[in-house]
Amino acid sequence: MRQKELEKWLKIVIIAVALCGLVVCAVAIPWIGHVLIASDSQISDMYIPWLVLFIISAIPCYVILYLGWRVAVNIGKDRSFSLENARHIKLASKIILFDALYFFVVNICMWRIYVNHPGVILALVFIVFACVVASVVAAVLSHLVVKAADLQEQSDLTI
Repeated sequence: MRQKELEKWLKIVIIAVALCGLVVCAVAIPWIGHVLIASDSQISDMYIPWLVLFIISAIPCYVILYLGWRVAVNIGKDRSFSLENARHIKLASKIILFDALYFFVVNICMWRIYVNHPGVILALVFIVFACVVASVVAAVLSHLVVKAADLQEQSDLTI
């Protein structure tokens, strides 16, 4: 695949993920909350805290999509292995880890004040684990991009 074509496809994927996330945050989560409240009025006190939790947790995801967009632009300019891309990927790794930690801590706090269910905490462990894995993969990728950028710079200096 050519660089420009790869950039185009990455941007299409980023836009699709952003739109899907918007639908989930703006439509699906509020709708599911209303359905659950309609089926059990005792959980109506949980609706707003959960809605706020999901919306705040989605903000870092959009920052990561923005960083992905910047990486895609650099790929289109044939700067795939650059220190700038490595910084973007490393920052994305840190944001993923922060978001997972935020999601975990807030869920534990919500459980302690009785607006969460222990079963949700169990599912949360798997979600946090997946986020930690994604964060480690992004950190490793950032490291590899730095090494590739160094190799490319050395190659560019030799005739």
